[in-house]
Amino acid sequence: MVPSSNPAFRNMEAVINGQQAAPSAEYLDQLYHQPAYQKPPVQTERLLTLDDVVTKTATLLGTAIVAGAITAYFQAYALAIPAAIVGFVLAMIVIFKRSTSPALIVPYAIVEGVLLGAITAVFEDQWAGIAIQAILATVGVFVGMLVVYKTGVIRVTPKFTKMLIGGMVGVLILMVGNLVLGGLFGINMGLRDGSTTAIIFSIVCIAIAAFSFMLDFEAIDQAIKQNAPAKTAWYFSFGLMVTLVWLYLEILRLLGYMRSD
Repeated sequence: MVPSSNPAFRNMEAVINGQQAAPSAEYLDQLYHQPAYQKPPVQTERLLTLDDVVTKTATLLGTAIVAGAITAYFQAYALAIPAAIVGFVLAMIVIFKRSTSPALIVPYAIVEGVLLGAITAVFEDQWAGIAIQAILATVGVFVGMLVVYKTGVIRVTPKFTKMLIGGMVGVLILMVGNLVLGGLFGINMGLRDGSTTAIIFSIVCIAIAAFSFMLDFEAIDQAIKQNAPAKTAWYFSFGLMVTLVWLYLEILRLLGYMRSD
């Protein structure tokens, strides 16, 4: 057998040859300085999956529907304004803190359900059947945008994102301006009075809300690819619900304009 330069192997050769040689100092020194075995780190936190987002979104929507049904049944329409205020505050906290806490997000779903239940009941009392039309239209838009995203017909590029965010900001400024000018100075901008301008504005809002789903879908896809923790599903579900609420209200308003003619 050819002698080995490795001291560990040299001791092994002695054993093979039947010699009871004591371990050499070099061999013992090598064993002493050999790094201890370390187990690979164990993944203790579960990673985000699409099922997590779907489950959490269904939970929030179910909660909102129940809250809305109770509000409509008891005709607790006076809760609409307090619910809108609380919902706005909770939404701002979740958005700016990027919170994944269900302790904030579930209450948001509840107060939004109260708000939607009150508004829907008022519209339904005036135009029977308008609620189911708005719900079906909202679901249809959501599914349609999901198909558009999955098929790649429209891709979420940086340019697309900038244009969409710009549109959101513009619409928000117009909404706030209309509210302030109308409430404080009695100036009618014609954005919410059922006129042709109001109809066009609602259609623009519906289009922006619909395309906002593309940003939501892209954010979820990227988070899954980057191995985000499972708890972030609450935040993404919150984002989807915000868009769904906005879309539903705009569709309901547009249908109300159409029924008024």
